[in-house]
Amino acid sequence: MRDATFLRRVVLQNYKSIAGCDVQLGPLTFLVGPNGAGKSNFLDALRFVADALRTSLDHALRDRGGINDVRRQGSDHPTHFGMRLHFILRNGESGHYAFRIGSLRGGGHEVQQEECSFDEPGGRHFRVENGELASSSMRTAPAAASDRLYLVNVSGLPEFRPLYDAFSSMGFYSLNPDRIRNLQTPDSGRLLARDGGNLASVLAQLQALNPATKQRIEEYLGKIVPGIRRIEHRMFGPKETLEFGQDVAGSAFPWQFLAANMSDGTLRALGILVALYQSGYGNGAGPGMPLVGIEEPELALHPAAVGVLIDSLRDASRVTQVLVTSHSPDLLDNPQLDGDAILAVVADAGTTTIGSLDETGRSALHDRLYTAGELLRLNQLAPDPAAKKLSSRQLRLFDKGDA
Repeated sequence: MRDATFLRRVVLQNYKSIAGCDVQLGPLTFLVGPNGAGKSNFLDALRFVADALRTSLDHALRDRGGINDVRRQGSDHPTHFGMRLHFILRNGESGHYAFRIGSLRGGGHEVQQEECSFDEPGGRHFRVENGELASSSMRTAPAAASDRLYLVNVSGLPEFRPLYDAFSSMGFYSLNPDRIRNLQTPDSGRLLARDGGNLASVLAQLQALNPATKQRIEEYLGKIVPGIRRIEHRMFGPKETLEFGQDVAGSAFPWQFLAANMSDGTLRALGILVALYQSGYGNGAGPGMPLVGIEEPELALHPAAVGVLIDSLRDASRVTQVLVTSHSPDLLDNPQLDGDAILAVVADAGTTTIGSLDETGRSALHDRLYTAGELLRLNQLAPDPAAKKLSSRQLRLFDKGDA
């Protein structure tokens, strides 16, 4: 059985604090480093792709402050940013997708180059240069434009629709307990919102279409927060919320508590579990997310509960690729985590380096001398020195015409 890896390799150029990186990803990957190192910028680069496809390139840039806030600021004054993503779809098809976006005078932007190619011999492909279609495998190809990604234009064609769906369905989460706690406006419940603001609708959908997955979520939450037995959807006029059944000392039956009365840790843990399990196991509305990125899932959790969280991350990664940012030794204090699952992230003078662990860290984990959490406490989780010396070949975005 193929593992859940969707993105097996990511190459970034000039994205925010990341001058360049070339990393391999597995079904479960932890990006580990201190605050401000650039972990979130890596996840945001992937979220940028999903946003640009779901909405528009212009919206994705404006949501981040414009292209001048997205492209890296440095002494070499780069005028563009880009990325190359090597993918494996759930049907086994593989290939790469890449683009480079440059800034224009006055703050505008243009897609300087965009390329997609599947790995099968003579397979599907297209290449766009400065708003013109340079080559493609399509008999009748849609027109290109310099201010939008061409993958959107070809998303209506069956040969490229699965790739568009996969990239646009990636989910990235920075959960806000207050948004989960407050009364929520009902929606379709198809996908959990980034801050968890539609959690009640998503759980209602899971209850209706995939009750076994909802039960799995309740079981994990009951281990993270002992005493919780169930979570139910409740309507309050035009709004909705969640009701928790929790054991109370001296009572033969669980008491009911609304989300407004639950702790930040409980609400964040529930949001994380829903993000993980709606994505891979599906809620009946589609194939689910191929990739989920979660920022600092250990926040507001008791250290004793973090081990259960690790178990849920590992469990979910059997069917959905999971990326996690963290600077918590407690989250990494699991002897089963090996060096291949960890990317070390550091920053020097505002420039981020991301890479696999150096030989010292990998050996210590391989020989079970330390856990990754213990190495982090000792400040011994560092990227391989080669991550700071990437060649132009490693950072090459395109098969043809890449400067």
